[in-house]
Amino acid sequence: MRERPVGPSAFPVIPPLSALRQHSDSNMAVSIAKCLASYVYILLISLIFPHVFADNAVGDSPHRRFEYKYSFKGPHLTQSDGRIPFWIHTGNAIPSSDQIRITPSLRSQKGSVWTKSPVSFEHWEAEVAFRVSGRGRMGADGLAIWFTAGQGLEGPVYGAADQWNGVGIFFDSFDNDGKKNNPAVLVVGNNGKLFYDHQNDGTTQSLGTCLRDFRNKPYPVRAKITYYRKSLSVFINNGFTPDRDDYEFCTRVENMIIPDTGYFGISAATGGLADDHDVLSFLVFRLAEPGQNLPPPEKEIPKEEKDKYQEEFENFQQELDKRKEEFQKEHPDVQGQPIEDLFESVNDREIRQVFEGQNRIHLEIKQLNRQLAMILDEQRRYVSVITEEISKRSSQAQSGQAPTHEMETIINTQQEVLRNLNEVRDSLSGSLKQLAMGQQQGNAGGLGSYETVQHFNDIKEHLHVVKRSIEHIIQKNVVRRDIDIIKLPITPLLKVKCPELPPLTACLSTTHFVIFIVVQSLLFFGYIMYKSQQEAAAKKFF
Repeated sequence: MRERPVGPSAFPVIPPLSALRQHSDSNMAVSIAKCLASYVYILLISLIFPHVFADNAVGDSPHRRFEYKYSFKGPHLTQSDGRIPFWIHTGNAIPSSDQIRITPSLRSQKGSVWTKSPVSFEHWEAEVAFRVSGRGRMGADGLAIWFTAGQGLEGPVYGAADQWNGVGIFFDSFDNDGKKNNPAVLVVGNNGKLFYDHQNDGTTQSLGTCLRDFRNKPYPVRAKITYYRKSLSVFINNGFTPDRDDYEFCTRVENMIIPDTGYFGISAATGGLADDHDVLSFLVFRLAEPGQNLPPPEKEIPKEEKDKYQEEFENFQQELDKRKEEFQKEHPDVQGQPIEDLFESVNDREIRQVFEGQNRIHLEIKQLNRQLAMILDEQRRYVSVITEEISKRSSQAQSGQAPTHEMETIINTQQEVLRNLNEVRDSLSGSLKQLAMGQQQGNAGGLGSYETVQHFNDIKEHLHVVKRSIEHIIQKNVVRRDIDIIKLPITPLLKVKCPELPPLTACLSTTHFVIFIVVQSLLFFGYIMYKSQQEAAAKKFF
């Protein structure tokens, strides 16, 4: 048997810890250098061949072209005769210069607008800006955006015809099925044979849906509907910000088959409840796949329509020039200045309105503060009078007798009223400070944002609460004061004993009364006899 050698060579050689650390550091440095080299290489390639990375970044985004014949927007949305260029309106729709009111806030109203010419785009995109506003907590019935093979001018489905052939995007604001899933946005397709399921709000027929509250928003709600490569996508801007591109994904329907040729339309309807359904703009874009050229623009509009538009533009220009001359004559001191600089912009008007409302709130707070100070002074005087009365009655009462329970109740009531009034006054002071801070912020950075408007709405609600509290305190104080005034005299009258009246003495005796009657009778008969003699002597002369 061979013996195992004993010594340093019998065990594996383990490098020291410092050597391991140096090896790992060198490997890490090599890997970092390789990464930096690869990044530099990619950067050089992207600079040399930018079109390769540009194509990858763009991807499959289509080309867009605006189509004015299938669009409308303000200002000057309508012509002088009230018509919408390239569109027709029916029912209760009311076109104006800056918007189209599809239905007013009245019960059982229906209205719609439709394109006159059919659309034959393979791919398209529509951007719609609208407002749905009403005074109630719930609205009805809703608004619909259509692309159908025919014009559904009137009908039971949001003011348009049923059994349509195409697709409808419904903004439903009334909960028919009672499932509390409204307001909602639904995409409903139809081949011309199906009836719309009103009782279930179309949920049994919807191809895509999302819950969005589009009623009573500070800014117009915007919807972007894209039909590209047989895929229908819906994006919603909830109307909380003025940013027009702040869209959120709502729903997408794949393998969506719609007619090759159709009409765009917008309709709305009201039922037992009512909302104002206003459409501010409807913009249509033709889409083309990357690498394909857009078809050439259509031929010019007919000569009759062109002459009509030109005549209308010239009339408008003449009317504008006439108004400018009249303004210059009425204001000779502003001649030579651009007329555009004399009118305030939209932002200036918003700032002015905010500051005017802020000043009114400030004045109301000051008026409430003055009234509150008067009420406090009156309460202090009332408490001082009651305290003096209590001290007088306690001094007149017997020694050791405690004040009555009614007096203690009155004192406690008045002290509670004073505490409440002091709290209200402190609240008003806080509102004044908050308002002053709002004014400073407005002067420093400008106003007009939604947060600032919400801030002043909170102040206004707070002032209403303070006003109601003051009225309740005043009414409660008046009632209690009347009760206390009635109660105050009762207790002393019950305790104080009235003095007895002295016996009555006779002012006229019986003898004197008889003598007076006899003398009066004699004088009366003597006067009658004297009168008769005078009349007899006068008759002798006739």
